[in-house]
Amino acid sequence: MGLTTLTGSNSFALKAELDRRVSKFVKEYTDMGLEKLDGEEAEYDRLREALESLPFLASRKLVVLRAPSANKVFIEQAEKLLTELPETTDLIVYEPKLDKRSGYYKLLKKVTQYQEFNELDENTLVKWLVDEAKQAGGSLNTNDARYLIERLGTDQQLLVNELQKLLTYEPNITRQQIDLLTEPTPQSTIFQLLDAAFAGQQKRMMELYKEQRAARVEPQQIIAMLAWQLHVLALVKTAGDKSEADVAREARLNPFVVRKSRGITNRLSLAALKDLIHHLAQLDKDLKTKSIDADDAVQAYLLSLSSG
Repeated sequence: MGLTTLTGSNSFALKAELDRRVSKFVKEYTDMGLEKLDGEEAEYDRLREALESLPFLASRKLVVLRAPSANKVFIEQAEKLLTELPETTDLIVYEPKLDKRSGYYKLLKKVTQYQEFNELDENTLVKWLVDEAKQAGGSLNTNDARYLIERLGTDQQLLVNELQKLLTYEPNITRQQIDLLTEPTPQSTIFQLLDAAFAGQQKRMMELYKEQRAARVEPQQIIAMLAWQLHVLALVKTAGDKSEADVAREARLNPFVVRKSRGITNRLSLAALKDLIHHLAQLDKDLKTKSIDADDAVQAYLLSLSSG
């Protein structure tokens, strides 16, 4: 196994790879040789001792360091520690967030097996879902996989949990089963609400709003989700002609979210988007400082989007 760095924004894939490697090690050498430390909690001397000490009651040792970059002294001593490991010690450096301008990042790239796991784009995410269903003995076609993502969002842990539920109900998944057994995530619904508003589909927009209220999502929560979606739209709009992959990487968004957002931003000028953000901020302030009906105020704001 040697020295390995696991990093990237895809927390699901990161954890899956870490679990796979740890499980493989434990199966061969037992958990007597496994040591896990958190760089945000452990003192430097404890980190150093774990790396320098020989395995006890096992022929090999695996040390898993989670975010050791949080320890300033570790960063200063990293080159010596990583290049002088005992031959019987394997190391996994688990660093979800790395500053690629740092010498520490360059060191990890140089002396470890460096693996970066980033968010999947839409097509890759669809293929992943289809493959997951197949490996579990079921089936899910690409169109329905795409529909499931639009309904639930891009969180792979949520998607795999819901996929398992669908497969338990019926191995051959259909859109009807997806509608029956899954609930749209609030963020996905709010995006659909905005999309309907900007397309002038007032009836659909109000249906989606009423669905959120029926699910006991308060107007203030809807405002917060609208603010996030407008923030994303602003990031995508100001990115200009950059590719979806570049925008996603720089803004730390899923490429799927960028692609969907561009469908809306193509209909909006930057000035209009700024006005929408300003008016939403004013609405939020009014709800906190004035005695007005929150439902009426939010619905009036939404109607202004669809008629603008």
